[in-house]
Amino acid sequence: MSNFVKAARRAKVRRRVRSKISGTAEKPRLSVFKSSKYVYAQIIDDKSGVTIASSSSLARDMKKNLEGKKRMEQAELIGEDLGKKAKELGIAKVVFDRSGYKYHGIVKNVAEGARKGGLQF
Repeated sequence: MSNFVKAARRAKVRRRVRSKISGTAEKPRLSVFKSSKYVYAQIIDDKSGVTIASSSSLARDMKKNLEGKKRMEQAELIGEDLGKKAKELGIAKVVFDRSGYKYHGIVKNVAEGARKGGLQF
């Protein structure tokens, strides 16, 4: 399967999922994106179009915690960090957006880390 076909399939799934879920101020959307090198997660209020909190494997405060760890372990730590940031902002419940990826591996670890950090979804 070529990269173009994979990207097109993921975009189609992502559009379908995003048509059904949306983040509000009371229950924002936790979105996950993974590139070939890094993992990104952010909490978004779609009504006002604002990113409330974010964490990634590129963030300065996360760099030394993630050093020497595999991407699966990094994903869980990123989820935990995002959960802690959300708790500090008074956010307890979110809607999980897997962005067209299958719910396993890195995406699943981000979700489990966010749950450990105190988020409910």
